[in-house]
Amino acid sequence: MDLANRIGLVTGAGRRVGRAIATTLGARGMHVAVHYNGSVEGARETADEIQRLGGKATLFQSDLSEPSAPGALVDEVARTLGGLDVLVNSAAIMQRTPLESVTPAEWDATFAINSRAPFFAAIAAHRHMTSKGGAIVNIADLAALETWPAYIPHGLSKTVVVQMTRALAKTLAPAVRVNAVAPGVIMLPEGWQQDVGERLRKTTPLKRLGSANDVAGAVVYLLEADYVTGETIVVDGGRHVRR
Repeated sequence: MDLANRIGLVTGAGRRVGRAIATTLGARGMHVAVHYNGSVEGARETADEIQRLGGKATLFQSDLSEPSAPGALVDEVARTLGGLDVLVNSAAIMQRTPLESVTPAEWDATFAINSRAPFFAAIAAHRHMTSKGGAIVNIADLAALETWPAYIPHGLSKTVVVQMTRALAKTLAPAVRVNAVAPGVIMLPEGWQQDVGERLRKTTPLKRLGSANDVAGAVVYLLEADYVTGETIVVDGGRHVRR
């Protein structure tokens, strides 16, 4: 897929990894639909950066925790921009949920954003991509492949993303390719202490933490790799093979 002049939607593009993905796609000449929920200032900054890099950007606000919102967002983007070639499901939440205190409300909130929203966004995107083809990249997590005791609902929600990617790749082929990226320690979650980051760096085989651009690079590869589907690329500096 030549990304120039394509139309792509990046969810959660107002901050962190989503912003890096959106700006990277914009630098490739795409018209990027910059989705945000509460991060309006961040989304505007993302759009400004995309335009500075030579791409086009349009802002779209949506609360993806609402059941009908993912499909409605995709339809609005396709209607407003004249189609849809690429979907990157990046929006997510990561809550610390110790086993002894996790609540049903936290469980539901995690799965609504991390699992349900990308699934229904992908289904809606497929309807717009069938005639000319397209590509979907889901952002999973290393937590889908490991056990993090304080983040069990989060890890389970991202395990759904990995399996969803495989299932949709088979079901939506050959018109639409579906892949995923599973980042490791890319950006420390807000509130984490720097000494935690240093410990993670020392126990990572490549001896460094990753950057959001590492994830964006993997996304670009999967969008351009026309003979790859159903794959989850782990971008973690080798942490998944450290033991």
